[in-house]
Amino acid sequence: MRKLPLFIAILLLAATSSAWNVKEKYDGPKYVTTDTLWHPDILQGYEARYVNQGEAFDGPCRSTIIRKLCKDKSTKAFLYIHGFNDYFFQSEMGQRFVDSGYNFYAVDLRRYGRSREPWQYPFNIRDQKEYFADIDSALSQIRKDGNTDITLGGHSTGGLTVAYFGAMRGKEVGVNRIVTDSPFLEWNYSSFMRNVAVPVVGFFGKIFKNAKIKQSHCDGYAYSLLKEYYGEWTYNTDWKMVYSPPVTASWVNAINSAQSKLMRNAKNISVPILVMHSSRKIDGCNYTPVFQTGDAVLDPEMIQKQGMKLGSERVVCAIDSGLHDLILSQERPRETAYDTIFNFIRKW
Repeated sequence: MRKLPLFIAILLLAATSSAWNVKEKYDGPKYVTTDTLWHPDILQGYEARYVNQGEAFDGPCRSTIIRKLCKDKSTKAFLYIHGFNDYFFQSEMGQRFVDSGYNFYAVDLRRYGRSREPWQYPFNIRDQKEYFADIDSALSQIRKDGNTDITLGGHSTGGLTVAYFGAMRGKEVGVNRIVTDSPFLEWNYSSFMRNVAVPVVGFFGKIFKNAKIKQSHCDGYAYSLLKEYYGEWTYNTDWKMVYSPPVTASWVNAINSAQSKLMRNAKNISVPILVMHSSRKIDGCNYTPVFQTGDAVLDPEMIQKQGMKLGSERVVCAIDSGLHDLILSQERPRETAYDTIFNFIRKW
């Protein structure tokens, strides 16, 4: 998401580019999800179930709810929404919430991770509001489970989505507070790219919806996370890829529109909101040790600036040396991020 190629070249070439990582276009049957019962999740100690989200622009779609409940009865819950090129794999995070007395839930959004169907282009979206149904389904389950105090959290594009959800729902948001981890509130580009190039690509995305835009071939962030390289974590790299796949022009339009509408309606956020970001921006593409000390995806200064506009009860703070996904940082900044989240929940 950091480097957008020259947009004129994109518009000339993207319409003829082929789907990423798909040898042949899927032409098989498109099945509606009917298995919606709880089953053991791929993460030990968790369970999951699919939610049939009906017919989307590319056929039947589904989301997935993952949960881990406290052994002792609790009416407090935390719901986590992942970011772009991502899915829920952070079992440590869920365990931290359960150990602190919160029932933990996560969603793999439509076209991501557990939810992606073979006919779906990964991570594709045409309107960020499509994800609202995925969130609503999870919130319905959370309330059905007896929870009355609910925190809605999100990372990166998930952070954008939950803040946007709060802004558009206003007093009907249905949660007690919102927590964001490096939310994607602004493009990490120059002023020209943000104000001219991205809106132009977004406009053409309304016409050439499936045009593909190649992303930079960078490994710095992934290598800072993966245990097999320099990080601490293990995850499915078919679902959270080392190299970000091309995005569609309609995805660019969806993100740009959500950012704009969020800022226009920022004061409608009726619940307290936490905006966390790293203390520094990391430039570059290929891994060096400096990638372990800051955000290599977004610009923390932009997050700080835009975060200060959200709602009327807000906390905006920097986590020293945190990675883009703060809860995947090294131990010291990771513990600081957890302390910040739990202190915020207890206070608000």
